[in-house]
Amino acid sequence: MAKNYFVALKLLLFSLALFLLPTKSIAQCAGIDTEVKICDIENPVNESINLLGLLDGSPTAGGKWSDDSNTQALDVKTGILYAQNITSGGIYEFTYTVPAVPGCVKNTAKLRITIGAYAGVAAPFATPCSDREAYNLFEAFNGTVMGPHKNGTWTNSDGQVVSSSFPIKGLQGIFKFTYTVPPVPGCVLLIPSVTVWITVVRAPESGTANDLLLCGSTDLAAYTNFDLHDLLSGHDAGGEWKGPGLTSPADHNVNLQQLFDTSGAGDYTYVYTVLAPTLNGHRPCSNKSVSAIITLEKSVDFTGATLVVNSDICETEIPNAIYFATLRRGPEVIPDGKYNVTYSISGPAGTTVNTELLTLNNGMVTFPLSATYFQQVGAFKVEITSIVADWNKGACVNIVNDLSDILNVFPTPNIDSAKLKIDPICQKENALVQITEASSLTDGTYRIVYKLGGANVINGVVVSISVINGVSSFVIPSALISNEGNTSVVITNITNTITNCTNTANVAGSIVVKSLPNPINYKIHIDDFCLNEPVLVSLSGLGTLTDIIISYTISGSNLAPTQMITLVVSGGKTSFVIPQNLFLNTGSTTVSITSLRNNETGCGIVITSLSDDFLVNPIPIAPTAGPMSFCKSDGATVANLLPNGTQYKWYDSVTATTPLTASSILVSKNYYVKETALSSGCVSPATSIIVTINDVASPVLNQKGQNFCGIDNPTIANLSNNTNASASVVWYDAPDNGNPLTNAVLLQDNATYYGFDFSNTINCFSNDALIVKVSLTNCTDTQYGDFFIPDGFSPNGDGINDTYTIPGIDFLYPNYTLEIYNRYGNLMFRGNKSKPDWDGKNSDSKIIDGVAPNGVYFYVVNFNKDNRPPIQGRLYLNR
Repeated sequence: MAKNYFVALKLLLFSLALFLLPTKSIAQCAGIDTEVKICDIENPVNESINLLGLLDGSPTAGGKWSDDSNTQALDVKTGILYAQNITSGGIYEFTYTVPAVPGCVKNTAKLRITIGAYAGVAAPFATPCSDREAYNLFEAFNGTVMGPHKNGTWTNSDGQVVSSSFPIKGLQGIFKFTYTVPPVPGCVLLIPSVTVWITVVRAPESGTANDLLLCGSTDLAAYTNFDLHDLLSGHDAGGEWKGPGLTSPADHNVNLQQLFDTSGAGDYTYVYTVLAPTLNGHRPCSNKSVSAIITLEKSVDFTGATLVVNSDICETEIPNAIYFATLRRGPEVIPDGKYNVTYSISGPAGTTVNTELLTLNNGMVTFPLSATYFQQVGAFKVEITSIVADWNKGACVNIVNDLSDILNVFPTPNIDSAKLKIDPICQKENALVQITEASSLTDGTYRIVYKLGGANVINGVVVSISVINGVSSFVIPSALISNEGNTSVVITNITNTITNCTNTANVAGSIVVKSLPNPINYKIHIDDFCLNEPVLVSLSGLGTLTDIIISYTISGSNLAPTQMITLVVSGGKTSFVIPQNLFLNTGSTTVSITSLRNNETGCGIVITSLSDDFLVNPIPIAPTAGPMSFCKSDGATVANLLPNGTQYKWYDSVTATTPLTASSILVSKNYYVKETALSSGCVSPATSIIVTINDVASPVLNQKGQNFCGIDNPTIANLSNNTNASASVVWYDAPDNGNPLTNAVLLQDNATYYGFDFSNTINCFSNDALIVKVSLTNCTDTQYGDFFIPDGFSPNGDGINDTYTIPGIDFLYPNYTLEIYNRYGNLMFRGNKSKPDWDGKNSDSKIIDGVAPNGVYFYVVNFNKDNRPPIQGRLYLNR
């Protein structure tokens, strides 16, 4: 009642304060939040609005406006709203803010303006021309008044919603569209829709004109009544033509043969014009015109004409040679006059095209060719590709067929720049002589003469060679090279077999004739090995050899065709590895060396008796092993893996070469075991097993799950229920080697318990424990406020009610004290949480025998918590 009175008094005082305050206060210095409706937005007076004048109250001038609705129509500096620039009806908010000054509690005011929808006013007429791609329907509104809001919807005459961009290219006719704007709540929309009529006027089409090119002397028989309309496509009929040979604007036929006969060759221009229609007293479209040009020319026929170029020369004549070309007409008469003659000269350096203005008399002309075009050896083709009369523009194609001649500049054969390359050979082998860098020789066939000297001598040997790009070769027969040692080769003469041009030569090379290897001291050795391992072969007694190629075969338990390998020899010894895939079987096997070639000399020999026998030992089979799993808490090591023994070694990867120690801790991954044969030392393939180290997440204690009230006699089961694994957690009294606790074990205050989660699925305990220190003093007065205080006890030693104890008080009031007095006020017993039981003997008085007699005693309980006052009472002791 007192609280309600106080609240009512506060309301009364507040009401009185409001009553006594003035109605206008400087506290509203930005004005009062105001709502305004402008439903007739199209009214010219709404074109610009001073927002300050719309605010209620007495707003202070000089503040700042913000466009909260982002209308883009507010001048925030002047506070002028150009409302007709807002593109749609709706509700828009603006904020006015003045500087905060003393006494100005509210320095902002909100202005909320409702703007009515506006559909616009249709224009008196809209007549676009159909040559436009599209027509914006908003162009159909009257531009002298406010334009419509842009949030409306356009529909066509069928009621379908359409875009404001109306495609009109190629259309013609009258089209109806309706523009509708959505209403704005609070404003009545008198004209929600506006209908516009679009009259699309077809644009005149003058079409596309194609120029006409004719040869007047051959092509005009079919053009004596040529219709100029044939030059057009896509045009409107009814247009007017202007040009030579026409008699009136309506005339569109012309006699080109007559025009050519009377006016001769030339370009004749004709213009076609289509007039645009009128509508409502004006022309929405423009007149369209297009031009066409008819070209009439003459042609000349050079069929049967000849071209002769003088003349072929030798390479040595190049500096002083002069060249002329003579053109003679064929059967056709060629009019005298000037002609543009285009000719090309094609040779080793490429093709050059020239056009010269030549004068033909009686169908013939001789003209010089510049010697600069013939400054190197080769075949030069001079060809006339076009002859056009100077008075023509090239419309007529003059007939010029195969009008050409070839001029040859023959080289003098010269092989002196060439080099001879002859690879070393062994005795009684053919020698291949390679000719390179004979850059002075053109491609072709030549006869050469050579001689041999030195260890082998012969003169005047003739051989034919073919040269391509300065490269050629020939073979010196083995019969001419019988002796070991250096032999010289010299080319003394060369002749071009096509031109018969001959030249002396002096090109020399040499041949190294080498000796053969000596196998008398060669030896081979191969140790026994394991199947599927590479075989090491050792060779010795090779003398001074350093680089060899050998051939070998495999026989016995394993067979293989002839193999070849290149070896480096050092100190007369070398070795090589035979690929393991050539040994597929176990047992006795023989490797035989069948040939040897000295790579330094290229000379080789056949070997008939160089071999060694050895054993291919079997590989133990891969051990049998399967996946294994362990609990992380077990700390399993490699010693726990199976199989195990001295012949088994475990690895942590398939490529590892160092085995794991027995004490290596296992982790979840693949492990690999191999068996080593004790007799041969052969190692089996690896067997892979998957080792899985299972772990269970440690339990998680609920928030404040360690807190209990001892009065409830909480147990291990209650502690389990306060975790996320109530059904599977197992509790111990120590983290390591502790005793398991059953669910019925009572919890002890301030005792620490260790919980491990146990998974029946993987039969593992969690590796980490949940450590919980329990508190049994989480008791509240409201829940446990009324507890039992005994009023007597019988300390007679019968085991029943032998001590006086207040049950559960140590959980509710852990700092309590208990005092017991006799009827004379003497203190008999002082107890607390650590000393809770009175056995009926004095512990704090001077009674002689120390045993309290039967009778009435008085107790005082001091709670020492939450300012609860002590309580006192009496009890009866009866032995």
